Amino acid sequence: MANIPHSFAGASPPSPSPMAGSSSGPAPGQAAKDKKMASAEQLVLELCDPELRENALLELSKKREIFQDLAPLLWHSFGTIAALLQCVASHPETRILFLNAHIPLYLYPFLNTTSKTRPFEYLRLTSLGVIGALVKVDDTEVISFLLQTEIIPLCLRTMEMGSELSKTVATFIVQKILLDDVGLRYICATAERFFAVGSVLANMVVSLADQPSTRLLKHIIRCYLRLSDNPRACAALQSCLPDMLKDGTFNNCLRDDPATRRWLQQLLHNVTGGGMGGAPQPGMDPMNMGM
Repeated sequence: MANIPHSFAGASPPSPSPMAGSSSGPAPGQAAKDKKMASAEQLVLELCDPELRENALLELSKKREIFQDLAPLLWHSFGTIAALLQCVASHPETRILFLNAHIPLYLYPFLNTTSKTRPFEYLRLTSLGVIGALVKVDDTEVISFLLQTEIIPLCLRTMEMGSELSKTVATFIVQKILLDDVGLRYICATAERFFAVGSVLANMVVSLADQPSTRLLKHIIRCYLRLSDNPRACAALQSCLPDMLKDGTFNNCLRDDPATRRWLQQLLHNVTGGGMGGAPQPGMDPMNMGM
């Protein structure tokens, strides 16, 4: 909360200096105003606590008319807007309403930027957090909506140039889309889509060889494993799966992550012909994957 003005950080503003001839304490009207502001600040801080959020939302909705500076408080409080959107996006009663209102589209410009400056990275990460809350619930209707809005290219852009954390969230979103049958069919429907995803994943693997990140590598491997469930994609992976996933480059990185090691073993098993993908079949040329 380093960027939040003093009065937004949960501390009450200093009392005004008493006027000449008055008592030492603040005027009754000012004291009441200070008390209201302190109450609003506390409720805004509680919005970011999952245990307190519901009650804080209820209280703020009841009292929003008396909190004249509530909008600036919400806007300048770190993580509050994201917490509210994620709350609505993840709740079963409001998730579809959230989609029907096309609110995610308002976040897409922040994912489309190529700026790597910290303010834009914060915007990118906050926006990804809302999309991540949507896909986390494993709802095919959510996946279908996102695919219609071209979420894949936006995630791929972040996976190419974002920070480690935003890359991780963007890769998680792609992973959740792939884990849905609709998402897997969509990405594997054409060679262009498959290789757009595959090339970005491969570039990320190469970069991780120099700067390892277990949590990011975990999502990359899970994406590859899911792609190998599609016969044509599995056949294509025989020629485009990065060698670094085959030669033990990441053994040390995955030493304490048995689940991801198993995923990698299953991936290599699938790609070498032992899984669902099997060996390349007639008509399954990786470059002829169009429907």
